[in-house]
Amino acid sequence: MNQILKRATKYVIPSEKIQRQKDVLANQVVQLVQKAAYGYSQITGIEIVGSYAKGTWLPKRADLDVFVKFHTDVSEREFVDVGKKIGFEALKKFKPYVRYAEHPFVEALVFDTKVNVVPCYDVTEGAWKSSADRSPFHTKFMIKSLTDTMKNEVRLLKAFLKANEIYGAEIAKQGFSGYVAEVLILNFGTFENVLKEFSHLKAGQIIGNTLKKFDTKIVIIDPIDGNRNLGAAISVENIGRFVLSARAFLRDPKITFFTAKKKIVKLNTKNILVLSFRYKSRSPDIIWGQIKRATTSLATQMNQAGFCVIKQAATISNDNIASLLFLLQSNKIDELQTRLGPEFFVREHVEKFIAVNKKKSLAMWINDDGKVCSLQKRQNIDAQKFLKLLIEYNIEKSGVPAGLKSEIKKFKITTANAVKGKSIKEAARELVSTDETIFSSN
Repeated sequence: MNQILKRATKYVIPSEKIQRQKDVLANQVVQLVQKAAYGYSQITGIEIVGSYAKGTWLPKRADLDVFVKFHTDVSEREFVDVGKKIGFEALKKFKPYVRYAEHPFVEALVFDTKVNVVPCYDVTEGAWKSSADRSPFHTKFMIKSLTDTMKNEVRLLKAFLKANEIYGAEIAKQGFSGYVAEVLILNFGTFENVLKEFSHLKAGQIIGNTLKKFDTKIVIIDPIDGNRNLGAAISVENIGRFVLSARAFLRDPKITFFTAKKKIVKLNTKNILVLSFRYKSRSPDIIWGQIKRATTSLATQMNQAGFCVIKQAATISNDNIASLLFLLQSNKIDELQTRLGPEFFVREHVEKFIAVNKKKSLAMWINDDGKVCSLQKRQNIDAQKFLKLLIEYNIEKSGVPAGLKSEIKKFKITTANAVKGKSIKEAARELVSTDETIFSSN
């Protein structure tokens, strides 16, 4: 294992040349933001936060996060407006654009580095007014708490998470954030120790100190806020992938755990239904939250109608097209279905079941478990037609979020093997693929 980790370390630690280039760029960006912020009485200071400031950044993933700190008595509207003005002025030479978290912020690609100009309030620790307010405290805490050796261990962990496609806190990914990686190294000391801990992870395990109770598969406490569970933002699937990745690496360490992963595809994508529609631009967190809820709700509706949805996923493309994908056991199902009713002992429920189902029944009987049964014809046996009718005529009962209903009505449905879009093809391939490394039996 030591030899593998030595090789991996070479990939994850920036060279002195790259470090110098990043330092020069950071100084230039700070000067641009300071110049743009000059004269605004609402501003208390400018600060670089995040992985660059902490010394935990990866050579190929080195965003610069410049925070503009506001007096706490500044209104939310002024906070947003002034924050955007400063960001656009500072980055005007680099084609800046707005991105969204809880509040909008300005982003631009400055040479080969993504730069974010983010507003936050200049609060005391714990008196948070916006979600961005914690970041400067996270940065100060980690600078103080992580040794140089530990910072490189963080880099190893980040590279491992990234290669295994479980890195990133955004709703689209619901993976392990860079800050979570730092917290894990702070708790367990080394990359290897983190993997050993996760290879024996127990459901509901608590990492860190808190008096509050949380109901999640894993609880990772923010060291500067004992009431905040960082694990709540990580999906169950990604926790599971990390556990299996950790076990697989400890069993058979390979450099491929830090590079591209090999996927095996044994299923055809013809059983994947793809529902696509165009949406209006809005915060990535908002649109991703909406399409994920829509995907889950529509999958539930299909399951209730007898179509077995094995897995589901969602993706968005650069031209504002959202696609919901459903891997089905079959695109078409049998015409006949059996409905199970209550046991014959329960008179009231039996009479109600018979009254509701009698006219629709081709046959009724009592099975060996004493339950009243009804054989009926299904209204829909084609999944594609069912989904089309559901959205066109029954959207109010579909479970699709209100903010998406008007947009999703202008949809197209096809099977994944017939689509041409790159993002849809990749999402479909992911639905039917197996990660050979994680699910190895060696």
